[in-house]
Amino acid sequence: MESAALSPLACAGLLVGSFVIGGACQSAWFAHPLSKRFTRPLDGGRTFRGRRLFGNNKTTRGFVVIVPATALAMAGLGTAAQRLGLAVWPSTLSGLLLLGAVAALGLMLGELPNSFVKRQLDVEPGAPPKHRLGRVISAVADRLDSVVGALVGASLVVELSWETAFFCLLIGPPIHGLFSVLLWVLGVKKRAG
Repeated sequence: MESAALSPLACAGLLVGSFVIGGACQSAWFAHPLSKRFTRPLDGGRTFRGRRLFGNNKTTRGFVVIVPATALAMAGLGTAAQRLGLAVWPSTLSGLLLLGAVAALGLMLGELPNSFVKRQLDVEPGAPPKHRLGRVISAVADRLDSVVGALVGASLVVELSWETAFFCLLIGPPIHGLFSVLLWVLGVKKRAG
């Protein structure tokens, strides 16, 4: 579908809706005892300047469900949106699956630079920075990093308009915050923030 014919709001809704479903599956996965078998640190314990690259909270466990769940959600929601006549991309099932998988992979990888910086600044995994300004910067980065990563991933598969990106950046961070609270309630995260 040509980008001029696309609805930026419908495309953003498709992305965000797919991540809400993928995130709900992810939360259920994290709460299940079986998921603990996949808790292998992505950095393999490697260090830089004597500090871990990402820490113990960034593990293979996070990738196991979010990528396929978001891909399937994208396929289902995208197909439904197309049948309803909404102007979303792409038009094939395989294209929708690819879009969901790559965007979800981007979401997960988008969190790694932020984790790396925190480890280099001696911020413990799951803990807030000690300095007030650091806490504010960290809170903003924690909400935006995964959304930006998802947008970068999506842009590798489809043409992403600035309007679609804007809607995602407007809607995505508060939803990301709600999932952080949910994971805290489920006992997966040490803090709600």
